Amino acid sequence: MAQEIERKFLVAGDFKPEAFKATRIIQGYLSSVPERTVRVRVKGEKGFITIKGIGSQSGASRFEWEKEIPTEEAEQLLAICEPGVIDKTRYLVKSGEHTFEVDEFYGDNDGLTVAEVELSSEEEAFVKPAWLGEEVTGDVKYYNSMLMKNPYKNWK
Repeated sequence: MAQEIERKFLVAGDFKPEAFKATRIIQGYLSSVPERTVRVRVKGEKGFITIKGIGSQSGASRFEWEKEIPTEEAEQLLAICEPGVIDKTRYLVKSGEHTFEVDEFYGDNDGLTVAEVELSSEEEAFVKPAWLGEEVTGDVKYYNSMLMKNPYKNWK
């Protein structure tokens, strides 16, 4: 079984000058229940389907399975997803030995920017860049599958 271990943070500064790649992502959910989310994504010119299991107690790790699918099929699946498409640009930013994925959201989640770092264990140390803000690992309201149901614009 594939295990995803990551920590998530709000972004509190300008990271864009440090980004070495930016990719537009459109994604939706065929199932958004926490026990098994099924995500469909068009990332740049590629399509993907991803299944994630329920998170650990800390929220930092969970089962993840992903497969590339033809972009046309991903677009067809997006048309039958639950309401609330996620639209964002993902920036890749190096920090020490790790690469942070920084997501800048649009649409109903405009104004929200979060950063994730994938780790080999929940205890693994990493260099925190100056623009990294409050940690929100395990806070379900920041999960993309929840942002589609209760978008950032409704939080204010």
